[in-house]
Amino acid sequence: MSTLPVIAAVDGSDDSLRALDWAVDAARRRRAPLRVVHVRQYAAWAQPDVLVAGPPAPDDDPVLDDVRERLADIADRPVVEYLAQEGAPSAVVPELGSSAQLLVLGSRGRGGFASLLLGSNGMAAARDAECPVVVVPRPDREVHDDEGMAVEPGPRVVVGLQVDAPDEATLAFAHTEAGLRGARLQVVAAYQWPLQAWAVPGELVPPIVDQDAVENETRTLAEGFLAPHRKRHPDVPVDIHAAPGDAAGHLVAASKDAELVVVGRHRRRLLAPARMMGSVTQAVLLHAASPVAVVPPEAANG
Repeated sequence: MSTLPVIAAVDGSDDSLRALDWAVDAARRRRAPLRVVHVRQYAAWAQPDVLVAGPPAPDDDPVLDDVRERLADIADRPVVEYLAQEGAPSAVVPELGSSAQLLVLGSRGRGGFASLLLGSNGMAAARDAECPVVVVPRPDREVHDDEGMAVEPGPRVVVGLQVDAPDEATLAFAHTEAGLRGARLQVVAAYQWPLQAWAVPGELVPPIVDQDAVENETRTLAEGFLAPHRKRHPDVPVDIHAAPGDAAGHLVAASKDAELVVVGRHRRRLLAPARMMGSVTQAVLLHAASPVAVVPPEAANG
């Protein structure tokens, strides 16, 4: 059985070239082939003075030529395949995930507005692709440290864990990635605080449990969900950070100097069958300083 490739979507922009470098390293770690894809937007019905009369020849692709030159001097590069496709990138790029183990792209491409934190192609791929999607941000993103989060020195992969709805695919991917990188796994499990209860309309009742009890329960639940993954990856050191409040804020703060932040994508629901991304995932994609991996639920991979 052949190994599925790591796919890097490129368009010649600096963002996509940073993503290409990340994809080369990912393919090497996975001992997988690398497929470099350039989706060329061509519309025969557009204004003739704007676009050429027909699509360019398959072998005539300056973007892929530049990539070939960029990778030529890498001694230990993986096996590389180059592919040009025609169509709207926001539609074609997510489809690439059906034949990949990992899809990697930059946070913005040539066609995006400079003011956007994440381009439409990255958002579409993270929402719709059948495989995990890694979005590599620009290097100038700044985040503030989480003062309550102790960080061990060395390489680190961060994963978000929602203890009331844990996602096994996300946890499995994060453990595997940490193992491939020889990194610690930092698990961020946020819990709601303060708790609120209502006795009668308009009357707020203070919580009857204290914060330490909620935090300890969150940590205990996290330990239970992580146990089978830790058994499969005994060489991956794991730190659990249980914290009150905003999960997205804690994950963004943890992204500083991290190798990767791993988040899950929403499952399809009966009354909302379209693929969706939760608010935490979107916020992490928009603001994290490190690359972000968005992992589809296991049902999406079946």
